[in-house]
Amino acid sequence: MGSRISARIGAISESATLAVDAKAKALKAAGRPVIGFGAGEPDFPTPDYIVEAAVAAARDPRNHRYSPAGGLPELKQAIADKTKRDSGYEIEASQVLVTNGGKHAVYNAFATLLDPGDEVLLPAPYWTTYPETIRLAGGVPVEVLAAESQNYCVTVEQLEAARTSKTKALLFCSPSNPTGAVDSPEAIEAIGRWALEHDLWVITDEIYEHLTYGDVRATSIPVAVPELADKTVVLNGVAKTYAMTGWRVGWMIGPKDVIKAATNLQSHQTSNVCNIAQRAALAAVSGDLSAVDEMKVAFDRRRRTMVRMLNEIPGIECPEPTGAFYAYPSVKGVFGKQINGRTATTSAELADLILDEVEVAVVPGEAFGAPGYLRLSYALGDDDLAEGLGRIAKLLS
Repeated sequence: MGSRISARIGAISESATLAVDAKAKALKAAGRPVIGFGAGEPDFPTPDYIVEAAVAAARDPRNHRYSPAGGLPELKQAIADKTKRDSGYEIEASQVLVTNGGKHAVYNAFATLLDPGDEVLLPAPYWTTYPETIRLAGGVPVEVLAAESQNYCVTVEQLEAARTSKTKALLFCSPSNPTGAVDSPEAIEAIGRWALEHDLWVITDEIYEHLTYGDVRATSIPVAVPELADKTVVLNGVAKTYAMTGWRVGWMIGPKDVIKAATNLQSHQTSNVCNIAQRAALAAVSGDLSAVDEMKVAFDRRRRTMVRMLNEIPGIECPEPTGAFYAYPSVKGVFGKQINGRTATTSAELADLILDEVEVAVVPGEAFGAPGYLRLSYALGDDDLAEGLGRIAKLLS
């Protein structure tokens, strides 16, 4: 007799980042003084004007009914306008599909583009959801590791070495989750021209486009290489820019035939995204960027504090992230040390040890295809950040 769970779904790993966050919240609920560095979400409330738009939308009977599966027409147009404003990429509303959050956009993109056995080049460290969605679509993730010595940015030479006759696509994410790395405009253009030369699709995740620091700016690959636009899918959403992780509104942008096919898929999966959330997203993308600019001031301060405090801990090396809200230190120098009578030999063991001994939740590098590292989000309050890092320092020093 076969398994009760299908092989396809049984092979999926739980989201490690959400699992760590859930464990930290459960311990907090039980009265433990846990500090969580696991969740990738701003600690700010959604701006008032966006919330008010949702309240008004909830009272409007138009939003109590089904709407087009691919998104409200006015939201799709607003996303097209916002994309031109923010990245210089000019598209039409018919090239937009509104999805149930960024993860849904990732899933739809791979499900629409991949056939069984197609390979996808996946720079590592990578966000934990990418390989699972590639496999669900029948594809094969091919990991390409970029180490801290190269600021976690993959090179054309590495990608070319991993390319085979089965390679169909490249997944690209800059600014990066989990590392906070931002590829230079020159590197992005070089990668885009390489993809164009080899007739590859590029799925580029731009969810952190506005979260960059100092003089660093995100570059959109179809802007750097316009000829690549016909084989590029851009993934994005309101979650990080507007502190709207729980509202679940994302989108994918691509060639019209791909968006039409993905819309057909979504019409059977979910129908329309919640109309109230779509109206809130419309207010968000139609407004200015003052909300994210305010958040960035706090994130930048926390970023510098986190990198300084991590690099003061013996055995830890942390490159300075220039985007997103994560630090991704190497902890290999801690392996083998006696810590309160225990010894960690992997980053997964070290993460468990830190949670057990000082009640601080971090995500191990195993979740991101790069053992030997930890991901720490600095999207939490300054006091909690300093307290949590202080506990880790005391434990490991």
